[in-house]
Amino acid sequence: MILIILIFRFRIRNYKLLYAGMKTLYYFLFLVTFISFSQLSFSQENQKYNPNKVFDPNFDSRPGTYYRDGSGKPGPGYWQNRADYNIDASLDDINNVIKGKVIITYTNNSPNSLHYVWLQLDQNLFRDSSRGALTSPPNLFSKRFNGGDKIKSVSIQLNGKNFKPDYIITDTRMQIRLPGVLKANGGKLIINIDYSFKVPPENLGRCGWMNTKNGKIFDIAQWYPRMEVYDDITGWNSLPFLGAGEFYCDYGNFDYTVNVPWYMLVVGSGELVNSQQILTREEIERLNKAHQSDRTIFIVSPSKVAQPSTRPVHNGRVTWHFKMENSRDVSWAASKAFIWDAARINLPSGKKSLAMSVYPLESSGDSAWGRSTEYLKRSVEIFSKHWFEYPYPNAINVGGPVGGMEYPGIVFCYWKAKRKSLWMVTNHEIGHNWFPMIVGSDERENAWMDEGFNTFIDVLSFKDFNNGEYYPKRDGEYAPKGDDPAREIVGYLTNPASQPIMTYADNIPWQYTHTLEYYKPALGLVMLRNLVLGHKRFDFAFQTYIRRWAYKHPSPQDFFRTMNDASGEDLNWFWKEWFVKKWTLDQAVKEVKYIDGDPSKGSLITITNNDKMVMPVVVEVKESNGHIGRVHLPVEIWERSGTWTFKYNSKSIIDSVIVDPDKELPDVNPGNNIWVSGTN
Repeated sequence: MILIILIFRFRIRNYKLLYAGMKTLYYFLFLVTFISFSQLSFSQENQKYNPNKVFDPNFDSRPGTYYRDGSGKPGPGYWQNRADYNIDASLDDINNVIKGKVIITYTNNSPNSLHYVWLQLDQNLFRDSSRGALTSPPNLFSKRFNGGDKIKSVSIQLNGKNFKPDYIITDTRMQIRLPGVLKANGGKLIINIDYSFKVPPENLGRCGWMNTKNGKIFDIAQWYPRMEVYDDITGWNSLPFLGAGEFYCDYGNFDYTVNVPWYMLVVGSGELVNSQQILTREEIERLNKAHQSDRTIFIVSPSKVAQPSTRPVHNGRVTWHFKMENSRDVSWAASKAFIWDAARINLPSGKKSLAMSVYPLESSGDSAWGRSTEYLKRSVEIFSKHWFEYPYPNAINVGGPVGGMEYPGIVFCYWKAKRKSLWMVTNHEIGHNWFPMIVGSDERENAWMDEGFNTFIDVLSFKDFNNGEYYPKRDGEYAPKGDDPAREIVGYLTNPASQPIMTYADNIPWQYTHTLEYYKPALGLVMLRNLVLGHKRFDFAFQTYIRRWAYKHPSPQDFFRTMNDASGEDLNWFWKEWFVKKWTLDQAVKEVKYIDGDPSKGSLITITNNDKMVMPVVVEVKESNGHIGRVHLPVEIWERSGTWTFKYNSKSIIDSVIVDPDKELPDVNPGNNIWVSGTN
């Protein structure tokens, strides 16, 4: 205001004509009006709730592209590269060493010619000098061992000619610099690599080995050099493997062999194609029986563990041969200590798959791994019914040193797990076959797109399994375990150190990993399903996302846009506040007034939205005559203001009004959710 007065005085002194003075007065009044409106706008901007920031027309307003449609589906020019693998590996179970030869046939389907390619060397995480080792907490680093890939030779075939290429290894990545151009739109490169590595011991990562009284168990993963992804969003996705962020892989066919001592059993991703040579007649008969049985059948019973009779040969080494089509990865496990059981999986189309579990004698029993195959079978059946049919010939659960890790068609779960903890880890890890094995998102960058989505589908399977035997699923970490799962996350949401969901996995502090990658995204989807879209609309949209992006590489925007498109709702307000920002919710009841002061004529109830985040509102009203009513208000009530008044057809004095009566929202201030008669 002082500035305006000075301007006015300056102009009066410099203009002698009355017109000029009147003109100055006009400017003065204009400025006063402008500043007043600006101050009002500024004041609104500084309030916690601003509808223009939530319902933001500029959020995700970029047009679709030729490769990715604006509706969230793959565009007419969508492409992705392909990597097919032939792998021959041998296991030295005395020295815990794997030696292998891999032949990769890489197809460049992109519209760009490539002058170099990138590969992942995940075992290099275990080098003392790796970025993962140097950025790990001291307690984890102290348990490390010095491992890593040893590359014996690299050769390539490009445009029909063989070369010894120039390559450089940087931490967990290998760049091969091509002597020519890998042509666009279908050019092929064949890469041959001889390599070896020492398998890490248990508790160090996503693969490892352990001792049991009947021999070692090996959980083998990240066991061959594999291609990085080249896509239309980033080009080469060559983030280093630090341990927290997981993987991003192209699809292809796998033909692999595992050579082991004669006494070991091997299970692996895909189909065992030489069972007649490496299984006994009794084991083949029992497997055939399991293919027809909903009840678990022992292939190798507890009494037969480590017995020579379980092997068709009793000396030397044998080779197990597996094939898997249209997969992004393969893994396997080996031991002479395995109990082996199996049962049929019934899929919605009428097709069948086979659930199998292998585990040591120490894990057996009906309260522990004796129910593993039952858990695995029902998980696959439930997920297939709700979302997308399981595509693989087998689903395998391995009880061994790895606490919980997923790969296509096979999962590793901790051998000590029992009862609910075994159901929980089995259900969760096999659920990853939908996210990210079928829907091939980038785990390295967007961990929430596999962990969060998988945690969400877990919620429904917990309810469906065995009449809710282990229901409900609990994921909260910041409140006592009560009946309010949505509010268990409030402690994290209000923590100044919290981060948005859309944060690189490697940037998330260890103590917040579960909440941010698993629980918060899953809770968001539960709220959308229960409170915004309803079950039928949400399920259709989520199924549409899976179908559109099965065996492809979706981005977060592809997910957001597909959900908007298939549900018929502009949900950008929710994507922004819950996934992109770290906003919080505070709904409140402000006041209750009776029309003409007469409760029988109805009442006017005023509610407010006091924080940055919005959600639809459920209001429960209790009257003195005993009537209890509910009002469901859409999120659009908040589009203009943080205050909303609605008429309620009361017939008597209102005793209380409560918003979010079922405690389904993460309201950070539940104390103002209730209005009680006589309090205002």
